[in-house]
Amino acid sequence: MVERIPMSIRGNQKLREELEHLERVERHAIVKAIEVAREHGDLKENAEYHAAKERQGMIEGRIMELKDKLGRAEVIDCSAVNTERVVFGTVVTLMDMDTEEEITYQLLGPEEADVKKGSISVLSPLGRSMLGKEPGDDVVAKTPGGIREFEIVEITRSPHP
Repeated sequence: MVERIPMSIRGNQKLREELEHLERVERHAIVKAIEVAREHGDLKENAEYHAAKERQGMIEGRIMELKDKLGRAEVIDCSAVNTERVVFGTVVTLMDMDTEEEITYQLLGPEEADVKKGSISVLSPLGRSMLGKEPGDDVVAKTPGGIREFEIVEITRSPHP
């Protein structure tokens, strides 16, 4: 069975745009760079050629990775999720029980998670420990910094799909 990858509509679109850019722009640019480097002669000592071939390998690898992820994507409209419990796509406000500081995260897929932008992966230790919880519930997460305790203050929808 194929493991599905949860992804927001916006995250799915972003990956599709990256794939299209790599296939239509980067792929053609690197082929031209390889042609130019070949014209410089001996390929054994041609640093430009080797750098271009290495870049080509990286581009092709990323294209394959994106096609795989998009093929396994389970696209979810985050603006229409149920907010009774924490699920993929919800925006969760937590109170850190140690500092009494409130923090807010949106639960997204691994490809979309960016703590600096206020989103964490649903597969992260904190993300997993929040799933299925309701406002008022305690959450205990084993993080790289140690065990952290939170209380779920509020669960809302994202304004973005």
